[in-house]
This record gives sequence, C-alpha cells and structure tokens, in this order.
Amino acid sequence: MLLTAPYADVIILVARILLTVLFLVFGWRKARDQPGTVAQMSHLGVVAPALAAAGATFMELPVAFAVALGVFTQQAALLMAAYTLGTALIGHRFWKLPCGARVESMDGFLKNLAIIGGFLLLSVTGPGRYSIDALWGRG
Repeated sequence: MLLTAPYADVIILVARILLTVLFLVFGWRKARDQPGTVAQMSHLGVVAPALAAAGATFMELPVAFAVALGVFTQQAALLMAAYTLGTALIGHRFWKLPCGARVESMDGFLKNLAIIGGFLLLSVTGPGRYSIDALWGRG
C-alpha cells in the first residue's frame, strides 16, 4: 500500500532532517575549529586546504541547513550529492590503504554513496509539503 500524501510529506521532512544531521554536526565542528579543518584538509592532500576547508564548512552548514529547512531543496540536494561524492573520493580512498585499514574506509565510502542516493532521490521528489519551498509555492 502506498503512503497517503500527509504521511509521505512527514517522511520527506524526516528524511531531509536525517540526511543533513551528520553534515550540520560536522560543519559546526569545522566552523568552530577552522585551523584544525585546514590541517585535516592538508593531511588528506587537498590542494588549497584553506579554501577547501571554507568550502566544506559552507556546504555542511548553510547548504545542508537549506536542505533541512526545505529551501531551494532540489538544487541544494544536488549540491550536497556532488559534495558528498567529493568527500567520498577524497576522504575514503580505501583502494589506496593496506588491508587492515581498507575495510573501515570502504565502509565510510559506501555510506557516502548511500547518502548520495538519498540526496538524489530528494532532488527528484522535492521538499514535500512541510518546507519553506512549499510555503513559497515552489514545493
């Protein structure tokens, strides 16, 4: 049995929030410790680590928050999908690790792929009725 519209809209709201919690928590950490974030980017071998740290903080705070609130949801979800793919390819290069460390990194990579799937689905389904977009007539 398919869910009726009111339940579907509640589920979309919960999905938006759950998809973004991780990014909001990590983004807050990045914002509070920019030097540590830059150091982490350097450790990962990212080119222009200060710029990458600022970009990561922007994606994980205002863009993820936009998804959670349902503001420009479809566009923000696509941005988050692309960003999450980037973090998977940069932060979880399991194929370069020795066997012992490979499994944990592969787990993180695969979890990122699952999150990307959620953002892509949200970019197609839209924000649902309980969103800023819906209030503005874009839902």
